[in-house]
Amino acid sequence: MAQKARISLTGTDPKKMDNICQQIRAISERTGVGMKGPIPLPTKKLVVPVRKSPDGEGSETWDRWEMRVHKRLIDLDADERALRQLMRIQVPDGVNIEIVLKS
Repeated sequence: MAQKARISLTGTDPKKMDNICQQIRAISERTGVGMKGPIPLPTKKLVVPVRKSPDGEGSETWDRWEMRVHKRLIDLDADERALRQLMRIQVPDGVNIEIVLKS
């Protein structure tokens, strides 16, 4: 049974993540390796309510800052050539890649 590489992408900008997914898809097509995904996982919404007035005077008005964390999963057949090309992808700031080999 061949090994598989599970690639998980997390980031705050979905356009950057989709760009990386397209690069991974191009690598899999070039090398002839099987690929499943990208599978979009639910988006986490981190909400932080903050008081607008720094000194506490006046009416209670609040700002609600929100950060959305997007996730994608990709399963790729673990081929040495494909994984070497995968390591050369330029990852932009704000995007994290985790690669786990599974048997």
